[in-house]
Amino acid sequence: MPTYVITGANRGLGIEFVRQITQDSSNTVIAAVRSLQGELDDLKQLASKTSGKIHILECNTGDLKSIHSFGDAIKKPLDGKKIDYLLNNAGINATSEQTSLDITAESLRNHIDINVMGPAETVKVLLPYLGKGSVVLNMTSGLGSCGKKLPKCTTYSISKAAVNMLTVHQGEQLKDRGIKVMCMDPGWVKTRMGGDGAILEPEESIGGMLKVVHNLKDEDSGKFYTYTGEEVPW
Repeated sequence: MPTYVITGANRGLGIEFVRQITQDSSNTVIAAVRSLQGELDDLKQLASKTSGKIHILECNTGDLKSIHSFGDAIKKPLDGKKIDYLLNNAGINATSEQTSLDITAESLRNHIDINVMGPAETVKVLLPYLGKGSVVLNMTSGLGSCGKKLPKCTTYSISKAAVNMLTVHQGEQLKDRGIKVMCMDPGWVKTRMGGDGAILEPEESIGGMLKVVHNLKDEDSGKFYTYTGEEVPW
């Protein structure tokens, strides 16, 4: 009976993760959201249909205190079980118009806090609940690949390149515990963050990512994949 923890679970890619994972009634989902006073109607509706298999907890991944409070709150729904899959999905792309020629320190700090320190601190706080066979997914983007040379959304791209390096380090430092870590590009998905022009339906992206995550081998840890399972150039 696998247990999944998903950050940013109330909309976009996050809620589609919840929707697909809970189609199997043996799965338990701990759905972390930025605020319990936020936009939760769709998530609560899903939870009402799953007989206690979805637990909604607050975790603002841009706030270290909130992440630590989440680490305490998660003990009850876990009830002694380990986390099988930690999906670090929460993130922002708040200043997509900025380029390398007008990037601001304030925006970069904000993106690093949420997109990099968020998943870093979440893994640190939840480490007692991760163990042999656990998988950590850090959500990244093709824009974080230096090899693809896609010069747009500069602050977001820099933060995602940093997430990729974080993944490499986590993969090395957790392999002796039997924990696999990977980062994944979900594709350009039709979500609020994806914006105009997005081409991929959430169902296809999430379905592909779950297939990759569920088939990850020890030697795949620390790697960068697309939702199709194709390895991405760093």
